[in-house]
Amino acid sequence: METTQNTVETLNDLIKIHNDRIQGYERAIKETPEEQTELKQLFTSFIGDSHQFKLALATEVQAFARDIENTTSTSGDIHRTWINLKTFFTGHTTKSVLEECEFGEDATQKAYKSALAEEHLPAYIKEILTNQEVNLKAAHDKVKQLRDLAKQES
Repeated sequence: METTQNTVETLNDLIKIHNDRIQGYERAIKETPEEQTELKQLFTSFIGDSHQFKLALATEVQAFARDIENTTSTSGDIHRTWINLKTFFTGHTTKSVLEECEFGEDATQKAYKSALAEEHLPAYIKEILTNQEVNLKAAHDKVKQLRDLAKQES
């Protein structure tokens, strides 16, 4: 029983991370200059990935006959507030948008690494998380690469 509860908590924490990620990329799309259509499309694809990953995680939570957490994390809320203040003073540049996206991707990587270290997770769930982590790592690396390019251009 306790293992089930711990597994559900871990999955719900990851669902919250994806809610944070979706909100972060929706905001990034709004803050990205109009002419940056490829970047906006990339962000849109990341939102789609998070919706898919959330669905897979929520399906597992429901299989345990538990409630799905459909909120954002407290740390994500705090980060968004900080970004609002920072943006007020510095404005929106492609570089600053990508820096914030990288920060979010770093948090996602950390959450997955922590979840995969949990001993109570069944092997089939670890496999789901590992597959998601591979995709998320590629997204992180892409954002980091674009951020580095934007730094060189500024």
